[in-house]
Amino acid sequence: MRVLLMLLTLTYLAACSVGASDHSKPLVEYLPAPGTEEMDLPYTAAVRLDNTLYLSGALGIVPGTRALAEGGIQPETKQTLENIAKTLENSGSSIDNVVKCTVFLADVAEWGAMNEVYTTFFDNKPARTAIGVGGLPLNARLEVECIAWVD
Repeated sequence: MRVLLMLLTLTYLAACSVGASDHSKPLVEYLPAPGTEEMDLPYTAAVRLDNTLYLSGALGIVPGTRALAEGGIQPETKQTLENIAKTLENSGSSIDNVVKCTVFLADVAEWGAMNEVYTTFFDNKPARTAIGVGGLPLNARLEVECIAWVD
């Protein structure tokens, strides 16, 4: 019985070590937002866990600034999704690999105008939730967070 238990334990440990060495990348990787490395922001743009990317909420901030794209919900939506696409690209993924988005709207009445731009970014239609909220950072009109997979 003792020999059988030892053999089972050794087999289990060997199987665990084989599985652990198969990862070519770290299990968890924290990725900055493109163009914000020097800004010392208190968040990570994306976290990669195995082949899944979890993106923080993105705003329509013009890269290299702290200013939103001007002109309202549609230019902000376009800039937000361009920022997301760049984060995905820098993380080894793409906008085509998005499986879930959550859209936070400062005014849910702008859903239709946002949607006109949003739909131009996705050939596939990821699962999506849209929520009206009481306010967003920088008085943004929307914030979008996504989940995507990495090839």
